[in-house]
Amino acid sequence: MLSKHCPGSVGFVQPKPEIYRCPGCGREVEIWSDEAMANCPVCARTVFRPGMQSCLDWCKHAKDCVGAEKLDQYTRMKGLLRKQALSYAMEAYFGADARRIRHAKSTAEYADLILAQEPEADPNVVIAAALLHDIGIKNAEAKYGSSEPAHQETEGPPVAREILKRLDYSEDFIKEVCDIVGHRHHPRVEETANFKVLYDADQLVNAEEKAAPSPAGAGSPEAARCLTGCGIRMAEQQVAKAVKGEAGHG
Repeated sequence: MLSKHCPGSVGFVQPKPEIYRCPGCGREVEIWSDEAMANCPVCARTVFRPGMQSCLDWCKHAKDCVGAEKLDQYTRMKGLLRKQALSYAMEAYFGADARRIRHAKSTAEYADLILAQEPEADPNVVIAAALLHDIGIKNAEAKYGSSEPAHQETEGPPVAREILKRLDYSEDFIKEVCDIVGHRHHPRVEETANFKVLYDADQLVNAEEKAAPSPAGAGSPEAARCLTGCGIRMAEQQVAKAVKGEAGHG
């Protein structure tokens, strides 16, 4: 039963089909309310469902209306859908570049682990930044023939902004993610919790990739330089694991 504060049904418990226009050919595309995207039946383009908006996002009586359990269910579902949509948008942008897609996803996975120990960080901002942190590489290589950090930081924010805007994120959210993407290699003297988690996740993935076995042999087990307590502990564990592995093959 709805509370006296709510003028209508919330409508998020039971999935239902919703119609959106394909930006490629204009055909109507059906996307279910518990899904983030669908392929256009005419041109096969992936159509992303814009960010969900519900009274649960802003109403101060939301918990009284649907209960804490269902409100938590809604929040988790929305987070998963947005993460899914961002991941697919990132993959679509990188196309056949499997290495960069894998790197972005690994960074998001490490960020998830660190977030569990960093309550001040916003998971939505961090995961968005993790999935999009390398998004400037493609244009950097095309314009400058280089993937130098400075070029990535210049080219990344405009692309990240375009993707986030298309997925209907708020301007404040877009600004923060783009700020992180725009200086992700260069921590400032005072950094936000969101930046620190993203920075550490990226450092840990870079260290892991560097130490991975290759035709020339494994890289030296150098600790990632991290900013959070959790990140530092994970970096130490990485080194210990790498040293143990080398000893086992010695």
